[in-house]
Amino acid sequence: MSQPPIEHIIEAALLAAGRALSIDRLRELFDEDRMPGFDDVRKALEKIAASYEGRAIELREVASGWRLQVREAYGPWVARLWEERPQRYSRALLETLSLIAYRQPITRGEIEDIRGVAVSTQIVKTLLDREWVRIVGHRDVPGRPAMYATTRQFLDYFNLRSLNELPPLAAVREMDELDLEPELALSGESEQPVSVDGAVDEPWLPVEPLKPLDSEEGQSGFRNLLDELNAMEANLKSDFDDMPVADMPVSDMPVADEHDRPDDSDEEPVN
Repeated sequence: MSQPPIEHIIEAALLAAGRALSIDRLRELFDEDRMPGFDDVRKALEKIAASYEGRAIELREVASGWRLQVREAYGPWVARLWEERPQRYSRALLETLSLIAYRQPITRGEIEDIRGVAVSTQIVKTLLDREWVRIVGHRDVPGRPAMYATTRQFLDYFNLRSLNELPPLAAVREMDELDLEPELALSGESEQPVSVDGAVDEPWLPVEPLKPLDSEEGQSGFRNLLDELNAMEANLKSDFDDMPVADMPVSDMPVADEHDRPDDSDEEPVN
C-alpha cells in the first residue's frame, strides 16, 4: 500500500484529534523506517496552512503544537451551535487571571494586596478547574502560600505560543464583565492537564518585562479579551509596580491551597 502525501496524513490526524498536536507527536504517526524529519513535518504544516488561506478554517500554532480551528471572524455564527450560553466571568475573576498572567508566579495574598480586596476561594477554584492556572510551588515565608502561574491550556485557549505573545501591559485598562465564547477547535475535547510536577516544562512569566511580539497574529485572542474588558489598570489598586518581586525559593512539592484570608468579597457565582 502506497503512503499518501505527508501533508494529507497530518491534516487527517489534526482533524481527527480535534486538539493541538506537537511535531514530535505527528512524527509518531509514521512507521519508523518512513518517519519524516522535523523539518519535513514543519514544511508539511506550512503547506497545509497555506491551503487554508482565505477559508473559514485555519491551521494555528499554539503552545501545545498545531491545531485546526475556525477563524475568529466566524465565531459569532459558529457559537450558535451551542445551546448553552457561554460562561460569564466576573470582573474580579478576570482581574485575578490577568494579574497571574502578567506577574506570575504570584501568591493569592499578593494579588489581594494589588487589587485591594480579598480574592474568593471560588475564583481560585474556577481558574484551577478551567485549567488556566496551576500551583507551581510555595513562597518560603510564614504560612508557605501557594504560588500560581498560567498553563499551556491558558496559552492554547487564547491562541498564544508563549507568554512573550501577551499584549504589552500598557494596552490594558479598565476591566468589565465579558462573555467568553466556547473554544472553536474542531472538537470539544481538551488537552490533558499538565502535571504540577512538570513545573520545569511549564512556562511562567520571568521577572523582567515582556518583549513585544513582532507579529500581532498570536496576540489576537488575549488582546481581544483585553479590548473587550476595556483595559485593566484604571480599576486596579496599582499598575503592578508597587509589588516587589522577592527572590524566594519555590518548593517543587504540590500541596493543596490553604488560605486564611477573609473570604467575604469577590464571590464568584457557581454556574
